[in-house]
Amino acid sequence: MSTGEPLLEVTDLVKHFPIKAGAIIEREVGRVRAVDGVSLTLREGETLGLVGESGCGKSTLCRLILQLMAPTSGSVRFQGEELVGRSRRDLRPIRRHIQMVFQDPYASLNPRKRIGQIIGDPIELHGLASGAEVKRQVQDLLDRVGLQAEHYNRFPHEFSGGQRQRIGIARALALRPKLIIADEPVSALDVSVQAQIINLLEDLQDEFGLSYLFVAHDLGVVRHVSDRVAVMYLGKIVETASATELYDKPFHPYSTALLSAVPIPDPRRNAARERLILEGDVPSPIDPPSGCRFHTRCRWATEVCSAEEPDMIERERAHLAACHHPRNLEAVAAG
Repeated sequence: MSTGEPLLEVTDLVKHFPIKAGAIIEREVGRVRAVDGVSLTLREGETLGLVGESGCGKSTLCRLILQLMAPTSGSVRFQGEELVGRSRRDLRPIRRHIQMVFQDPYASLNPRKRIGQIIGDPIELHGLASGAEVKRQVQDLLDRVGLQAEHYNRFPHEFSGGQRQRIGIARALALRPKLIIADEPVSALDVSVQAQIINLLEDLQDEFGLSYLFVAHDLGVVRHVSDRVAVMYLGKIVETASATELYDKPFHPYSTALLSAVPIPDPRRNAARERLILEGDVPSPIDPPSGCRFHTRCRWATEVCSAEEPDMIERERAHLAACHHPRNLEAVAAG
């Protein structure tokens, strides 16, 4: 459970990719606004779910937090230390405490290295162990993620997708991090394997006191694993709340639409409920709409939505939404 102490603080984080043209003299003709002013906080021992459609900037945000790419502007603070602008040498000891589990278990492991090397190299590079002790630690990690010690000398191609993701989790655990960024870690796996990986992540969180930034587009998965949820649309966070509050009373129309797409196990309830189907395509991040970025697809949009960008307002305790016409306010007033 969360201790309440902020572990990660992201403030007004921006990443624009320039679009250049010209055969001889290049000039900037536009920008892809992949991440455009994102702020969020993750506390120790907490799981923050990050949801949104494909292309909204979730994976770019993860890489900015890890400083795998330099942000255009903004701040990323880990345990009170600013990460933006630091050299690779300065970031190295901090990166030990922030690890990542990637989406594709086939592309994230080096096919030329044995599993023992993939998991053991970070331990040696950071000077945590050497020689036979590295092998012992690697075999212990393999056991903790549900694999066997004899897998130490095998290559990635000898494993299934679920087993590869377990290897990726073991590699992330090797340096005993405080924060793991899981970028859609189960989206490429079968449903039965997804449940196994999610249960494994929860068990490891309890055992090692981990914090997770859990990225996904499956809201059913996010609800199961998250303490709080942040909803992202076209490079911006549009709503944040506890998982229970967001699923019971979503304020932003985009959150409402995402939740209406989640199937309900009861066929009668699933058939009886109102479905909110989004019309039109996601706007281009090169030229996002003025005002509220969601207004081009929102059935409740008015003139103010296209003219003014809504502020992130706390509609209920710790439940924030950026919307001029929030939903479910009647339920708040009644409660």
